[in-house]
Amino acid sequence: MTLPVLKVCGLSVGGRLTSFCAEVPAGQLIHVIGPNGAGKSTLLSCLAGIMAGEGEITLEGRPLTAFTAGALAQRRAYLPQQVMPGALMPVFQYLSLHQPPAALPEALDDAIGFLCHALMLEDKLRRPLSQLSGGEWQRVRIAAVCLQIWPALNARARLLLLDEPMASLDIAQQAAVDGLIEYLVGSGISVIASAHDINHTLHHARRVWMLKNGVLMAQGATENIMVPDNLSRLFNMSFTQVENGDKRWLLYG
Repeated sequence: MTLPVLKVCGLSVGGRLTSFCAEVPAGQLIHVIGPNGAGKSTLLSCLAGIMAGEGEITLEGRPLTAFTAGALAQRRAYLPQQVMPGALMPVFQYLSLHQPPAALPEALDDAIGFLCHALMLEDKLRRPLSQLSGGEWQRVRIAAVCLQIWPALNARARLLLLDEPMASLDIAQQAAVDGLIEYLVGSGISVIASAHDINHTLHHARRVWMLKNGVLMAQGATENIMVPDNLSRLFNMSFTQVENGDKRWLLYG
């Protein structure tokens, strides 16, 4: 029997999260959705091993607390909500801090080149972090966490946690991030991301976790969870569904 990449049993954080339970198979894209203050960031921080809580979290069958910081960094990468950089280092140096240990130089160059091309950062490599716009800094941060668990460089990588990865990105940049996530998921890495665009979740996520007031209200396959009744209960407003060609769209109001 194949172990889940991640298993969460009874995870609670006082006043923020209550008795959360879920399993994450390999190669899944899961979106965590819910109102502001629902507990999404708290959940992701706990799954990353940054915030402590009650209950049990296992990664590849081992308690998260059993991993050293270095061993955990080889298996999961975590993008918290955006904070502006506090260092003057250039982009290429920041990326180097996230390279997997023992990565071969040629493979590392290829991965950095691929990520910077995909995220439109090739002309930003020598720019100091302090001189980046909000969207540029977000893309640099995404490139860094992708580099940390890039399959060609890190055979131990299993999990990518993203807290509002699309913040400050335009449509083309969001599409680029979608492409990278699709590649990682296709390589067997599971991605868990908090999201606010319900139609983006509807069209991209394979599974959805709905959080409200720290409680897991619903979870399951996207087509079963992203329906008007669930969304109306989640956000306390009315939703309808329309069909356009072969796609569903969810509208509010």
